[in-house]
Amino acid sequence: MSADAGNGRRPATLLAMGRGVAERLIGDAVRDRLARIADTDPGLVADDFGDPLVARALARAEVLLTGWGCPPITADVLARAPRLRAVVHAAGSVKQHITEACWRRGIIVSSAAAANAEPVAEYTLAAILFANKRVLDIARLYRERRAVLDWDRQFPGFGNYRRTVGIVGASAVGRRVIELLRPFDLQVLVSDPYLTEDLGVPRVELDELLGRCDVVSLHAPSLPETRHLLDAARLGRMRDGATLINTARGALVDQEALTAELVSGRLFAVIDVTEPEVLPADSPLYDLPQVLLTPHVAGSLGGELARMSGLALEELSRYARGLPFAHPVTAETLSRIA
Repeated sequence: MSADAGNGRRPATLLAMGRGVAERLIGDAVRDRLARIADTDPGLVADDFGDPLVARALARAEVLLTGWGCPPITADVLARAPRLRAVVHAAGSVKQHITEACWRRGIIVSSAAAANAEPVAEYTLAAILFANKRVLDIARLYRERRAVLDWDRQFPGFGNYRRTVGIVGASAVGRRVIELLRPFDLQVLVSDPYLTEDLGVPRVELDELLGRCDVVSLHAPSLPETRHLLDAARLGRMRDGATLINTARGALVDQEALTAELVSGRLFAVIDVTEPEVLPADSPLYDLPQVLLTPHVAGSLGGELARMSGLALEELSRYARGLPFAHPVTAETLSRIA
C-alpha cells in the first residue's frame, strides 16, 4: 500500500486558486495523485467563494488546496465552510488569503514556500557569481567593441575568489543561498534580527554588512518594519562598485534612492522585484547598463511548478494519514515571513 493510500481516508478537498494557476499547477500526474489522496473535483476551481457553483463543495470541504489567486478566506467564507479544518497552499506566501478568522477558527495551514525557495536561491546564486565576475558587463562591452579588452584594467579585482557576500534575512531562501554558496571561496555574512541559531557563517548587524560586502542579497520579508529597509542612508553605506540583488520584495528598498545610486554609476544591481511591480515605462532602470532587471521570474515558473504541487500533495497526504504538516505556517511565524 502506498503512503498516499494511508488509512483509506480521502478528505473532501476543494481547489481554490486562479483558474489559469490551476491549469499550470494541476497537470495530469498531479491530478491522478490528487484523486488517490483526496475526494475532489479537479475540474471545479474556486476563484470566487461567492460563486453559487462553489457553494456545495465549500460546504463539504475539509481541506482547501490553494494557489496564487485564492480569494481571502474571511469569516463569512468560513461560515459557509463548517467542515473546513486545513488549508494546504501550493505556493509561497499565504498572507493574501489566510485571515485572522482562520486562526480564530483553528484552521491548520501549510505552505510550499520551501519548494518555491529553491528556484529563487538558484537565481540568486547565479546572480552572485555573475556579479562578481562582471559577466554581464564584459558581455556588453565585448558586444559593443567587437574586441577583447584588458578586463583586469577595466574591472580591477573582478572575480569570485575571496569576495564577500552579504545575506540580508535568514529566510528559507536566505538559508538555502547560504548552503549553495558553501562550495565557493567566498566569505558569507548574514544579518537578521530574529536569527538565534548558528548557520555556520558570521552574523553581523545590517550596517556593518552593507559596508563590508561586494554583493548584498535581500531575503527579508515585506513587513511594516522592513519597508525601505535599505533607504538612501543605508544604500550610501554600500561599497563603491558593489552589487545589490533583490529577489524578495520591492518594498524593502527605497526605489527612488536606489535609482539615484544606479544612475550615478556607483552601484550595480540585479533586480527581480520592484515597487511598483511593473516600473513606469520611463524608468531609467530598463536601460542602465549596470542593471539586470527581470520581471519577477526568480520564483517557481514553468517546470518548477511541479516541485510546489508535489510538496503540497505530500502535505495533503500527511493530513489524510493523521500526521502533522511538515511545513506548517502559524499565526506567530506568519508575522515574520513573506
